[in-house]
Amino acid sequence: MSVSKGLRAVARSPSVRKAVTAEALVAAGYPAAGTETGETFARKLSAVDRCIEILSDSMGKLPCFLMDSHTRERPNLPLLQLLNVRPNEAMTPFIRKKVLETSRQVSGNGYDWIVRDPRTGRITELIPVPGHLVQPWRDLGGRVWYTVTHPWTGEPMVLPNEDVCHYKAATRDGLTGVATLRRASETIASARAQQQYERSFYESGGQPSGVLQTDSDLGGYVKGPDGKVLTRKDGSAVRLKDQLRSEWEKIHAGPSNSHRLAILDLGLKYTPIAASNADAQFIESKEISVRDIARYFGVPLYKLQEGKQAYGSNEQNAIEYVVSTLHPIVTQYEEEMTWKLLTESQVDAGLEIRINMMAELRGDTAARGQWYKDMLQEGPFSVNDVRALEDLPDVPGGQHRRASLNYVPLEDWPELSRLRAQPQTREE
Repeated sequence: MSVSKGLRAVARSPSVRKAVTAEALVAAGYPAAGTETGETFARKLSAVDRCIEILSDSMGKLPCFLMDSHTRERPNLPLLQLLNVRPNEAMTPFIRKKVLETSRQVSGNGYDWIVRDPRTGRITELIPVPGHLVQPWRDLGGRVWYTVTHPWTGEPMVLPNEDVCHYKAATRDGLTGVATLRRASETIASARAQQQYERSFYESGGQPSGVLQTDSDLGGYVKGPDGKVLTRKDGSAVRLKDQLRSEWEKIHAGPSNSHRLAILDLGLKYTPIAASNADAQFIESKEISVRDIARYFGVPLYKLQEGKQAYGSNEQNAIEYVVSTLHPIVTQYEEEMTWKLLTESQVDAGLEIRINMMAELRGDTAARGQWYKDMLQEGPFSVNDVRALEDLPDVPGGQHRRASLNYVPLEDWPELSRLRAQPQTREE
């Protein structure tokens, strides 16, 4: 997509160039070059990885539709082809929404680049851009712009506010979001420390470390056959204590060497240090970490295979997940897409982009059947409405709604009661 001369001038300004420098990215919370990224570090925890997958999958599977807020009808426009069939050359709709939500959770911001036909202004593609490649900023007039660093060339490209759908996590200023990983950084760091301790524990043979004792003097240095002191690659001398420790770990450390018979000479004595995972309440602390991580992401414990598993409570937790966690996210997506993807005349006419959450609200077959029955009997749904929710085609006559005559307005009750009491005459 070409950028106008005015935008090119803005892109060459010092303020924009500063926004995409490595120092600015580090100051904004992104990792420095050559270090393990925050996402890589955090997603080595199964709870964090699963929470991100659950949320991004939930958003990815929800289809979009257009609704007239005045008539509640659902018009069919070419925009739905992008939202529900193919948003761009490389991605399915599910992958696009999954990338957006993952970026929103990891970097605090999900960005959709709106590519338009330069001649007609019609939207031709929706391309999600990783959050760390985008820097939002305001000019002196308060207008919002986005500096997008090209992922292959590294060149900055300035896009106006109307060409970027911006989905934010928790935000303090309304312009940028604060990532869940950053808000949960202390909890994640603590959980990773526990994980690394556990790994070290098993790499050491699954047994506590101990003490090697000897009456010999180990304060000297290791000498070679020529009588010279041995040195390491960095030039430091090898001490007898270090050599003894290295040789012991080489033979007895690691899972494959656990319970291996030890043969001690030179008067060495091995005394294990009594310690265990139970003493450190290791399992309990891991469970607490999972609960803390689940709270930050708003994911119920049963989705992480944690906590008490009961069908009734899990069903209620699933509803709570939709209402408290997904619904606010969906609302933001709907509002941003309505404002950015629809024309001004369409918005003025009452059109809105909505996301269908029925895929998450569906319960088991019995519960869903009872709910459909209630909606049919009371009149809100027709047979075709129910079939549409089940992805089934309409049937002849299915558009009519019906309601029971057992429930009528009080003012009509005397007349209806009189008519029902009259004897029925059979026609000849």
